[in-house]
Amino acid sequence: MHYVYILHSEKLDRYYTGYTSNLETRLEFHENAENHKFTHNADDWKLIFSLQCDSKQQALAIEKHIKAMKSKIYIRNLIQYPEMGRKLIEKYS
Repeated sequence: MHYVYILHSEKLDRYYTGYTSNLETRLEFHENAENHKFTHNADDWKLIFSLQCDSKQQALAIEKHIKAMKSKIYIRNLIQYPEMGRKLIEKYS
C-alpha cells in the first residue's frame, strides 16, 4: 500500500505533507525525528489526513499536487470534504 498523509502541529500551526508505503513506521520516524529534520521542530504532530493510493506514482503525484497548492485552506478542505480525496484518486489514476 502507498499513502499520502498530512500531519499537523498546533504548537507551530504548520502542516507536513508526505508519502509512504508504511504509514505506521513513517509516523514513528516523525515522532523520533533527528535535529535536522523538519518535524523535529515540534513534538505534537498528529496525523490529520491519510489517503490510500493504488501505486507509488499515484501517491507521489497527489503529494506533489497538495504541496503545490501551498494552502492551509486547501488542506482543511481535504479533511472536511472526503470527496476531494476521492477526486484526487480519480484524477491521478
